[in-house]
Amino acid sequence: MKKLFLISLFLFSFSIFGCSRNAGSDNQNNSDTPNFTNQQYVPETPAANSSKAPDFNLVDTQGKNISLSKLAGKVVIIDFWATWCPPCRRGIPDLIDIQKQFKNKVVVVGISVDTDTKSNVVPFIKSMGINYPIVYATQSVVQDYGNIESIPTTFIIDKKGNIANQHVGLTDKSVLIDEIQGLIKKS
Repeated sequence: MKKLFLISLFLFSFSIFGCSRNAGSDNQNNSDTPNFTNQQYVPETPAANSSKAPDFNLVDTQGKNISLSKLAGKVVIIDFWATWCPPCRRGIPDLIDIQKQFKNKVVVVGISVDTDTKSNVVPFIKSMGINYPIVYATQSVVQDYGNIESIPTTFIIDKKGNIANQHVGLTDKSVLIDEIQGLIKKS
């Protein structure tokens, strides 16, 4: 019974807190691709940040460039995720719904940190019916956004391009919607 409790506690923690970047790798390879694994990570509480969101120009799954600066005037949800991350997978239907609900005022951008599993991204998008752009992470964008240590990590960017909030781990859809509605109401 005690073993069952410990196993349940471990699985619960993993599903709530997310997946982490490989702590044993200090990104010593010269690749521009981030190195993530599906190890458990208990995140530190992120500080609320009201600084300018770092601009990026990343390639999506169809070979098109997407840059944050071209999305000015809309609330942007940036979601760092991977196909192998259970909490990421559970949060994607919420992001799909948010994109549908706020289609003219909000843009969700998924930043895939898949490296070894990059070939799974496009089939995963199709199977989930993802309705927002998915771009591939670079080491630069991972560093620019605070050396992402756990996924999913979600940034809420206001219409002026400032980071309004950051969420580490799976975040309830209602929390995201409340923040989005607050930012839409602001001029």
